[in-house]
Amino acid sequence: MEINIEDLLRRAVSLGATDLHLKVGSPPVARVNGDLERLEGFEALKPADTQAYAEALFTPRGARDFKDTGTADFAFGRQDIGRFRVTAFRQRGSVSVVLRRVFPGTMSFTDLGLPRVVEKLAAEASGLLLVTGASGSGKTSTMASILDWINTHRAVSILTVEDPIEVLHPDKKSVVEQREVGVDTPSAADAVRSAMRHDNDVLMISEFDDAETARAAIAAAETGHLVISSMRTTDPADTIDRVVSLFPESQQRVVRGQLAAQLLAIVSQRLLEGHENGKTLACEILTNNERVHEWIIGGAEAPALVDIMKESEFFGMQTMDASLLKLVIDKSIDLPAALPFARNVHELRAKAMAAGIQS
Repeated sequence: MEINIEDLLRRAVSLGATDLHLKVGSPPVARVNGDLERLEGFEALKPADTQAYAEALFTPRGARDFKDTGTADFAFGRQDIGRFRVTAFRQRGSVSVVLRRVFPGTMSFTDLGLPRVVEKLAAEASGLLLVTGASGSGKTSTMASILDWINTHRAVSILTVEDPIEVLHPDKKSVVEQREVGVDTPSAADAVRSAMRHDNDVLMISEFDDAETARAAIAAAETGHLVISSMRTTDPADTIDRVVSLFPESQQRVVRGQLAAQLLAIVSQRLLEGHENGKTLACEILTNNERVHEWIIGGAEAPALVDIMKESEFFGMQTMDASLLKLVIDKSIDLPAALPFARNVHELRAKAMAAGIQS
């Protein structure tokens, strides 16, 4: 290893990279403008190289997790380089590391491409707001943007519970406390339960992925907190089913009732290849109204929820197909880039053609 990790990160940042991949048998690989590029001037990394890079990056908790489980997720930052989300894991008997750059500051709702209804949701005093999508779909950026809007416009107490902390939020109009799981608190659920005894108005939980965290978050919403979290689910119906499935069958009816009462909205995201080598956000929005409340209680099939969203634009709802069509018409993305993500490909193509867009 001829270059240390900090110099390597400086090289990646100077290229405008968003991600850096370090694996045995390949030179360091950076993602620049959406494409993977092998960094020039480097030979293929050896097992000792990636091992040394990982050890130079590890936090105490990261080192412990890696030793115990063979994988670790943590944050790494230097004032003169920036902040990175790090994943270290074993593959084929050696260590691999992937670093994702966390850009300073937050983007506005408009810059991210979020609908105006998100600002209305951020102004709510209580309830449960879930941001969902696959890894790399921009969930962290959306939640950071929501928190920054609240921090800028509302005089409230905000607590974040993160694993790891990725975006720093200095106090503005609000007071912000940020706790990292494994460093400041044993678990997300413990931190949320503790927050119930403090003077917090808004809770942000980085991920909603186990029954204890879900139970604590729903309880916080019931007691008048605005709770914001994320899930790795594809759409609102999948999200609701996933939350319910976290609990034993004997508790699921009660959980459906709690969700129906406390859910503010679900924002389901996808990042698509846009023009000029950029990424463009497409999102589906489910807000809660009487029909959605009944759907959650009854546990109906997913197509029925899609029909509700189609017929509820007045309430700020938007289907993924409607979002894709708008992006195509606005020429933010091409029709071929949108079609793989549409529920009804033929309908999307027909509506695009009716608007003068040719495939």
